[in-house]
Amino acid sequence: MPQPTVFHGRLNGWRAIVTGAGTLGDGVGTGKAIAALFAGEGAKVALLDLDEARAQTTLELIVGLNGEARVFTGNVAEAQAAERMTAEALEWLGGLDTLINNIGIGAGAGQLHTVPQADIDKVMAVNFGTVINMCRAAMPALLEGQGKSIVNIASVAGILAHGNSAYGPSKAAVIQLTAELAVMYGRDGIRANCVAPGHIMTPMVEAYVKGEGRRVRSAIAPIGIEGDAWDIAQATLFLAGPESRFISGITLPVDGGVTVLGPLAAYERVSQEAPAA
Repeated sequence: MPQPTVFHGRLNGWRAIVTGAGTLGDGVGTGKAIAALFAGEGAKVALLDLDEARAQTTLELIVGLNGEARVFTGNVAEAQAAERMTAEALEWLGGLDTLINNIGIGAGAGQLHTVPQADIDKVMAVNFGTVINMCRAAMPALLEGQGKSIVNIASVAGILAHGNSAYGPSKAAVIQLTAELAVMYGRDGIRANCVAPGHIMTPMVEAYVKGEGRRVRSAIAPIGIEGDAWDIAQATLFLAGPESRFISGITLPVDGGVTVLGPLAAYERVSQEAPAA
């Protein structure tokens, strides 16, 4: 999907926090795309990231769109850092209307008894712990906001098993937490939803998925293509914004139809496609 160039003020006056807002390299990852789209639609966006240089590239993109954003740096996998960064962001934002939890890493591949415990602990802390920490830190401000929405970025790996000891379980935990948040805070006017990306090509994925892997990712989807970060950003904008006012507690796969595809049909699609050149 091309980068949006036309905006409609759908989030005018809103204040948003986006975690994992930076991007590896010069491309566009999901956090960068989400933050830029929100800013383009009128939101004031706090960019939270572990790496200041990566977040600065997102800030530069937003400035080019005449949007308003600021970078806040630290490790929100640590509860104290999440509280500090949230407090700093809220002081600048003047309140909070929507929280986007986008941080994630891939690790823990292999059979459970062979994966180092440190890898499992790290994946759970980063992929799930950051969501817990940010929701706890931001909830008082969200309760006073106008939009009152949370969107967590999970993965289809949290819906369907991929043979990974840590990544899939961490994303499944995010999906279930999202549903619990929707129930816990629904009467307070807070909606919580989840986006589950499928085969999305981002700079982080590009670093280790190439050639035949990319061919298979495209071939297996019913629509025959990979997605990109802007596909995730558009879905996130819908679930965060006012158009989805009657939607809460759902997980929306953005996956080209992969999660509805049966294994035999998937095998046939991949085997019938010509191999990569």
